[in-house]
Amino acid sequence: MGELVDKVKGNVNEAVGKAKQKSDDPETRAEGKGQETKGKAQQVKGEVKGALGDDI
Repeated sequence: MGELVDKVKGNVNEAVGKAKQKSDDPETRAEGKGQETKGKAQQVKGEVKGALGDDI
């Protein structure tokens, strides 16, 4: 179950980050880049959990 949750959170953070990067405000664009990176990391975490099991 943790695998799916991490992947969903990752997808949401990545999508919100991409949307923020389209802003005219440089701070919001930078925040969006960080959020997109966080989302990608969450997806990797979910994949690792899926490969090793939810016991990690």
